[in-house]
Amino acid sequence: MLDQYPRVQPGPPKPSRIIQPQVFSLPPGTERYTVAAQGAALIPVETGDQISIINDEGGQHCEVVVSDPKGRIDAGIIGAMAQGDASGLKALLAGDNQSLRGLRMGLDARGIDLAQASAVHLFEATTPAGTQAQFTALRDGAVIIAAPGGVMDLEAQNTATPLTVMVKRAVLKSHVRFELPDPLADPLADIRVHTQTAEAYFVKAGDYIQIIDVDGRQCTDFECFSARKLDKGIEHALDVTTTRTLMGHAYPMPGLHAKYYDQEMLPLVEVVQDTCGRHDAFALACAAKYYDDIGYPGHVNCSDNFNTALSAFNVTGRPGWMAINFFFNTAIDDHGVMYADEPWSRPGDYVLLRALTDIVCVSSACPDDTTPANGWNPTDIHIRTYSGKETFQRSIATRTTPDSEPKMTKQTGFHDSFAKHTRNFIEYNGYWLANCFAAAGPIEEYHACREKCVILDLSPLRKFEITGPDAEALCQYAFTRNMKTLAAGGVVYTAMCYEHGGMVDDGTVFRLARDNFRWIGGSDYGGEWLREMAAKLGLKVLIRASTDQLHNVAVQGPESRDLLRKLVWTAPHNPEFDQLGWFRFTPARLHNEAGTPFVLSRTGYTGELGYEVMCHPKDCAEIFDAIWEAGQAHGIKPMGLEALDMVRIEAGLIFAGYDFSDQTDPFEAGIGFTVPLKSKTDDFMGRDALIRRKENPMRKMVGLEIDSNVDVGHGDCVHVGRAQVGEVTSAMRSPLLGKNIALARVDVAHADAGTELEIGKLDGHQKRIPAKIAENLAAYDPKKERPRS
Repeated sequence: MLDQYPRVQPGPPKPSRIIQPQVFSLPPGTERYTVAAQGAALIPVETGDQISIINDEGGQHCEVVVSDPKGRIDAGIIGAMAQGDASGLKALLAGDNQSLRGLRMGLDARGIDLAQASAVHLFEATTPAGTQAQFTALRDGAVIIAAPGGVMDLEAQNTATPLTVMVKRAVLKSHVRFELPDPLADPLADIRVHTQTAEAYFVKAGDYIQIIDVDGRQCTDFECFSARKLDKGIEHALDVTTTRTLMGHAYPMPGLHAKYYDQEMLPLVEVVQDTCGRHDAFALACAAKYYDDIGYPGHVNCSDNFNTALSAFNVTGRPGWMAINFFFNTAIDDHGVMYADEPWSRPGDYVLLRALTDIVCVSSACPDDTTPANGWNPTDIHIRTYSGKETFQRSIATRTTPDSEPKMTKQTGFHDSFAKHTRNFIEYNGYWLANCFAAAGPIEEYHACREKCVILDLSPLRKFEITGPDAEALCQYAFTRNMKTLAAGGVVYTAMCYEHGGMVDDGTVFRLARDNFRWIGGSDYGGEWLREMAAKLGLKVLIRASTDQLHNVAVQGPESRDLLRKLVWTAPHNPEFDQLGWFRFTPARLHNEAGTPFVLSRTGYTGELGYEVMCHPKDCAEIFDAIWEAGQAHGIKPMGLEALDMVRIEAGLIFAGYDFSDQTDPFEAGIGFTVPLKSKTDDFMGRDALIRRKENPMRKMVGLEIDSNVDVGHGDCVHVGRAQVGEVTSAMRSPLLGKNIALARVDVAHADAGTELEIGKLDGHQKRIPAKIAENLAAYDPKKERPRS
């Protein structure tokens, strides 16, 4: 009988398998908090809650202070006994760390006095990464968890690192919602925009507006008007077309010029901080017609909600409103079609604006439950305003991995020193770096590097301290170069690869002692990758981030040696300054034995003779001033990223995201010399794949000489006839050589020196620029005689 019926897939439907960030996939009742290095967090707990404190990178001391609901200190609330004074936490709160402002407000609100507080002390300097301490709340209260630390000793490598806290709640809430994050300062107003509604509000010139996505993946439209114009009956709303035209950028970005204007080009607001980084600045707020046309007539919409909210300010309603569509993940595809997907925003993500004139604002909690626009589940938006007397540093957030907490853009320890010479700073790798300088400009800075000397800030380079008995074994396996031949005091440039041969990063390894190394690369993920390998292999080694403890300037150019010779003192057991060879480093001090400590390495990223100076952020101003004063006799100039890009391309030095990625192996990136497949007899990550790739090359990095003054750029296609055979990775107009040059990755069939190619512009066919493959990847000093000198 059953043969009469078609065969079916047995059983009920299976749910979609989706891998997403941990914040959205934790079990019900489980919460995750990150305590930053040299930071602290306050977490309310209730009876029965389970608390786990995880030493993420190992070796980080922890202090735990517990109070009852009346503010009395009592470690017994979590079944523990205090072992001593909370000196580390007190030292953190006594400092000027602005990130602890919310914690201070939380302590005051709960009446917690830390003056005589004692703490539970956890973990030692040798505690392995991933070690956990677990507690259970026996009564209601609040737990303050600190990751204290002082100034890192440059040789002891005793850096401070973060902790992760997991809380498993004994009582599940009837509805899953995230807690509203602590305010950035004392709010002037707290406005809740409930799901599928809108609220209008007034903000004075100079005051700040914080727009918070409470539960994550919730979009919000924002519109505003000059209050003075409204008083005159002039309804000029924020106009995204005018803004986009003036800014020359399709997406809102924080920075000195990230402003929004009305149709008369009057600036209304500027963006100060952004933790999400993904927004839409070109579509209208959702309107009735949108829902009518997709089959949901009468659906609540943001434009109608705007009309209702703005009626209190006598603003005429509109069928559809322009807006900044914060947290919307909307984009234009290669065919010019607009599409949308789930937002990138996480619980607590926010945008901080500053009013540039008195404004009337309106914000919505988008009601779209018909598409992924709000993660299929519309939730609330929260608005806070703050006094213009507050000071908030401009910043955006980055995450190392999908589960990392956001890190806001920082100023380096050298920032104020460079800020005396320019206001032109751009965000690079989580820090603000000078782009160019007012007194000279990139061309003059370039010539100063080639002819005299320059100083530039490279503090965003990521530093990791690799210590322990298996440190050499890990480095030998993780990096392509042979670490067993690297002497103490030596530096080696190397690649770090995935198993398939694609590059994780490039950078330098410093060997401080037999079991002590320092990795300096461009990405935070380099440290994560090293930790993953160490854990997988069971190696006894700690990999701890030290970027915030070691900031560095590069002093580069033909006169850099004569300049620094005046400043550097080294101990008798270390090399004298003039004995410091290429790719060597030494601990040093400023002027004499009692001077400020720093690390000096004969390395650089310019293709010139040069050095890098690394010190603690607290000493940066002193180090800069000493170099600057001594440099006056040598024509020193500050150099920014524009000029740095020029000199590094000339020297054939590669840059992550442009010249290589995780799909590029070291051979394709032009640094095959970092992979000693024949002389390195130990196995290392990606070795088999790299052998295969070397024996069967597909593409090659080459230098191009371009017979035109027309600019070419990253991503421009390279052709032989109609066929595309490669792409430009980096390009510049060389002042010294008087011509356009580029780095490009091309098919090996057309990679011989002298091969004539064409660089495609427009669609790659309507306009071509003639080019020829150069003899060397580096157009300037290909034998590296200048840095070796």
